[in-house]
Amino acid sequence: MIRTIATIPFSGQKPGTSGLRKKVRVFAQPHYAENFIQSVFDVADRPIASTLVIGGDGRFHNRTVIARAIRMAAANGYARVLVGQGGILSTPAASHVIRKYGASGGLILSASHNPGGPEEDFGIKYNIANGGPAPEAVTDAIYARTQTIDRWLMVEGGAEVDIDRIGTSEIGEMAVEVIDPVVDYADLMEVLFDFGAIRAAAKRGLSVAFDAMHAVTGPYAHEILERRLGFPAGTVLNGTPREDFGGHHPDPNLVHARVLYDLMMSPEAPALGAASDGDGDRNLIMGRGVFVTPSDSLAILAANANLAPAYAGGLKGIARSMPTSTAADKVADALGIPLWETPTGWKFFGTLLDAGKVTICGEESAGTGSDHVREKDGLWAVLLWLNILAVSRKPVSQIANEHWARFGRNYYARHDYEAIESGRANALMAALEASLAILPGRAFGPLTVAMADQFAYTDPVDGSASYNQGVRVMFACGSRIVFRLSGTGTEGATLRVYLERYEGPDGRLAEETPTMLADLVAAADAIAGIVAHSGRTAPDVVT
Repeated sequence: MIRTIATIPFSGQKPGTSGLRKKVRVFAQPHYAENFIQSVFDVADRPIASTLVIGGDGRFHNRTVIARAIRMAAANGYARVLVGQGGILSTPAASHVIRKYGASGGLILSASHNPGGPEEDFGIKYNIANGGPAPEAVTDAIYARTQTIDRWLMVEGGAEVDIDRIGTSEIGEMAVEVIDPVVDYADLMEVLFDFGAIRAAAKRGLSVAFDAMHAVTGPYAHEILERRLGFPAGTVLNGTPREDFGGHHPDPNLVHARVLYDLMMSPEAPALGAASDGDGDRNLIMGRGVFVTPSDSLAILAANANLAPAYAGGLKGIARSMPTSTAADKVADALGIPLWETPTGWKFFGTLLDAGKVTICGEESAGTGSDHVREKDGLWAVLLWLNILAVSRKPVSQIANEHWARFGRNYYARHDYEAIESGRANALMAALEASLAILPGRAFGPLTVAMADQFAYTDPVDGSASYNQGVRVMFACGSRIVFRLSGTGTEGATLRVYLERYEGPDGRLAEETPTMLADLVAAADAIAGIVAHSGRTAPDVVT
């Protein structure tokens, strides 16, 4: 029986760059999750008797929301729901499942790299039929619906779906298929990469340590790295998903993956150290004694992608988010292919991928992927690195040094000032924007501003426009600073400051990043008044 439940709107249900994220206690309020899910169903473009994919990263509250979402989908006319066993589906795997089985869309339950647990974070993101995040037109429509919603629907009666058992059952007139969350994705990876070459390299002694951070990629890494590729048991660290990620922060950076970093800087380091985040779409890459920044990783992968079967015919183009360093631009220029600069958010890559304009995309926030799905994909990046190591028979450090010798080096860092009171963060950005017209020509130490603007983007495929995507300050020497407020947190605001200095192939390629960026750090505070506005004398996280 379909039941209609009366409700009233909640304020603040506006999806950010990666869906709606709040604390668990907010989502646990009666009607809160239901209002948002019903708003998705009310505006989603879906044919009659369509299929919906549901899965998540295994964090606390996932099972509760999955159970309710299944019954709501049945009441809203879906013919079939595909749900990952145990509620597990990494974000890239969910994108692949949507595409492979012709679903009209999917609900991905995750707060990505944010902590999990009863007092921590939860999130819901809607992906459309191409497997990618809903574009702004759709998320704007969802938000508008949340402001007027007055009812939500669910099917009552019958047994609850056992999401731990693979098989098919029914809720009302809708089929519910609990699927293996790993096999479809693992099969796809085996098509993209030279598993034979990687297996042979593993037998020769190529070694890897992969930290799954007690998050969603554990089952995928066990299957692919240890079973299919033959790396020894123990290659995958923290490989069992837990609702609270083992009490840790599932963000693959040098702060939260410190144990892996220490291993990679030690004499016992394997050839490759890697990690992925809560929902499996981000990556961390290190070699023995070397950390590869996400921006450099994107550029190096693009320059060497031809070593993998899926990309042996060349790349159609490269896309990067605006704050990401311009290292990939040099590769695109050398390869004679287009480089697209977009706002932050993987959804902006979707139209470019669907139109065949790009093959590989990346963001400085440790997201890299290709046209195999419509999401960034942490394990994909790790496997492409392994493919390059296996075929080239070179260590990570040599590959990086040879890349810089050819293309030059972009010294780069991101400084995050987390959980700033929203009013103070907005005042900082407002004052910064008000100063843009008078910045050109001003000197800050040895740096002279050549141009300053608020980044805007017009999609070359559908013509949609996005404004206020981050403040860029460009210097005459080619360095730059980008200031941007992040939309991926759940409380307060995070100010992200991106610092970049380029050295050509004949320049200083072997210096320490903090030394090379010191003038830019000083200029950033002088330009934006970070200390004065935020009260912070240092960033919370440096990546």
